[in-house]
Amino acid sequence: MKFQAESFELFDKTWALLTAGDREKFNTMTIAWGGLGTIWGKPAVTVYVKPIRYTHEFMEQSEYFTVSFYPERMREALTLCGRLSGRDCDKVARANLTPVFLKHGVTFEGAERTIVCKKIYRQSMDKGTMPADAVKKYYKTEPAHTMYIGEVIDIL
Repeated sequence: MKFQAESFELFDKTWALLTAGDREKFNTMTIAWGGLGTIWGKPAVTVYVKPIRYTHEFMEQSEYFTVSFYPERMREALTLCGRLSGRDCDKVARANLTPVFLKHGVTFEGAERTIVCKKIYRQSMDKGTMPADAVKKYYKTEPAHTMYIGEVIDIL
């Protein structure tokens, strides 16, 4: 496999929807932080969610989550999913997204790629071990992210 620098821009430039829950109840949010790699001999995705986000509740309760990437034409929908809270409105409907229910998780029509993950690790990040500039920029008034690592069980 050829190494490509674009892989490092996948989350930051492309964005993605992180979705947790099931057919009965789920929530999604736009993410621009994440990573692809290997841990414990398994292909893995790492994502970060602040505890104040509604999706955090679903990540804590769910065994599986999905990370889905979309074409640029869907940027407005991803912007809405990052700006609106599922606590306050049906942001999936407002973003005009159509859910696709999988055996393990939820994605949406139009996804160019969906990575289905089984949660294998979670940890609250510690502001005391972060660079001071990161704490000042991202955590001045909010708690630090929770990091989730998911084993990749399928790529659609």
